[in-house]
Amino acid sequence: MKTDDLIATLATDAPQKDANPARALGVAVAIGALVAGTSFMLTLGPRPDFTSAMHTMRFDFKFVVTLVLAASAVFVASRAMRPEARLGGIRFVLLTAPLLLAAAVILELIAVPRDLWMTKLIGQNMRFCTSFIPLFSIGPLALMLWAFRRGAPENPVRAGALAGLVAGGLGAAFYAAHCVDDSPLFVATWYSLAIAFVTGIGALSGAKLLRW
Repeated sequence: MKTDDLIATLATDAPQKDANPARALGVAVAIGALVAGTSFMLTLGPRPDFTSAMHTMRFDFKFVVTLVLAASAVFVASRAMRPEARLGGIRFVLLTAPLLLAAAVILELIAVPRDLWMTKLIGQNMRFCTSFIPLFSIGPLALMLWAFRRGAPENPVRAGALAGLVAGGLGAAFYAAHCVDDSPLFVATWYSLAIAFVTGIGALSGAKLLRW
């Protein structure tokens, strides 16, 4: 079964609109994290030096930026589930993670010699990164789309993209526990590319599944 077909099958299996769609959103995030974590443990698992890596700033920052992205997207999503919702300035919360990452990249460029920039950016596992982040995001994305179907989002594409951001943030957070590339240059390039892919899948799925 193709990824798009799997997402559509899981997300379409939704009952009537919920009087409290935020509750469905909470369930989707919790179960989605559990699904992503299970997929992670059954495939990659933590990196061998996980315990010692936890004491390094670059390693910890990967969790900060990915979880802030997921949390900010959940915050905005919770307000975009009803047709009467007006996001206004709330949507700018989504800039929190990108701004944190941009600041980290600037500091990295200052701290690392110029001749090492490309090495840090390319890293060792860019193919793993761009493959496994979307893989770990499939379950959370399907559940997020299910949650949105319990509401009535005014803009299906935007809602699907928000679902993708949440799922991509969760998938990236789990992958970060395995990834040995801790440079913000690597994260800004390959994590962002993988999350953008999941967000795009979410937007396309939302256009098909969240119309009402």
